[in-house]
Amino acid sequence: MENVLRPLFVVGGSVLLTLVIGLLVDRLLRRTAERHQETPLWSLLRRCRVPLQVLLITSLLRGTYRQTKWFDEQEVAVGRLLTLVLIASAAWLVVRIATAVVESAYARYAATSRDPARVRRVRTQVTLIQRVVTAVVGTVAVASMLLTFPAMRTVGTSMLASAGLVGIVAGIAAQSTLGNLFAGFQIAFGDMVRLGDTVVVDGEWGTIDEITLTFLTVRTWDDRRITMPVSYFTSKPFENWSRGGAQMTGTVFLQLDHSAPVPQMREKLREILHDCKAWDGRDWGIAVTDTTPTTMEVRAVVTAKDADDIWTVRVTVREQLLAWLAHEHPYALPRVTTAEAAPPPSRFHEEETPSGGDVGRTGRG
Repeated sequence: MENVLRPLFVVGGSVLLTLVIGLLVDRLLRRTAERHQETPLWSLLRRCRVPLQVLLITSLLRGTYRQTKWFDEQEVAVGRLLTLVLIASAAWLVVRIATAVVESAYARYAATSRDPARVRRVRTQVTLIQRVVTAVVGTVAVASMLLTFPAMRTVGTSMLASAGLVGIVAGIAAQSTLGNLFAGFQIAFGDMVRLGDTVVVDGEWGTIDEITLTFLTVRTWDDRRITMPVSYFTSKPFENWSRGGAQMTGTVFLQLDHSAPVPQMREKLREILHDCKAWDGRDWGIAVTDTTPTTMEVRAVVTAKDADDIWTVRVTVREQLLAWLAHEHPYALPRVTTAEAAPPPSRFHEEETPSGGDVGRTGRG
């Protein structure tokens, strides 16, 4: 009877104690969050309840499983399994706590900052910090798990002698990966590009959708995803339309006939922009910027609050101006002038064509 009650008491007591502690911690965090609503830290820490309970019950079972007398033959294997779960749950808890602290700091900064560019910069840094913390904690946890096996300790000791050579070989082999890793830190803390920035890369226009330590994803206007190594942005030029502010100035070029009514086009452009909600009202204008023997180049300048709106303003102006010219001033559109080729003068033709008598006399002395 004792062999049955003791294991049930040990396991049941561990489970009950874990549930009670988890419930008390959750209620304490909830009350603290209600008192301090200016920060979301305490609400975010409530996500740590599950890993905390796993850590507690594993710790209790790790210290009392020998008392159950159920695993006498597999005592070493069960102890090692509980140790592995303990390490994994501890790493899980550390990652959750670190994520809660970082997200709380970002939320408070985003709520108080009025500069969207700085908010995107902080969000980029926060994202990369979370990934770095997760990678470091995961690496330490896996290494700690491997060290619980005696065979791995022996292998580790024997590999210390060749660690220098292995490090050199690994550094050469992972040169590209390490370059991307350091480029990721440079992008995050050098403020070169941020999440949500509008960029033009290799002729593709889009926004930064994701930044990791090794790659970066650009979401194009047609919802395609272009994945590029972060080292590209530190070694090649690219356009960042969000750098220095979101406001933008756009241009619309039209090839028209020399007789195009430019003053009337200015009035029409003013009407178009007045009805266009995407125009921010900062600036506009029309000017003749170039000419050719058959056409002239007319440039319309418009402004908008961001890259998406400037695209809308540009296509609206181009479409409505061309429609207005085709309907009201069709002569202003480019034309191809054709005419029949004029024949050469008759006198010039006679001088160039030798007479038959001259040709006959050429052969006699």
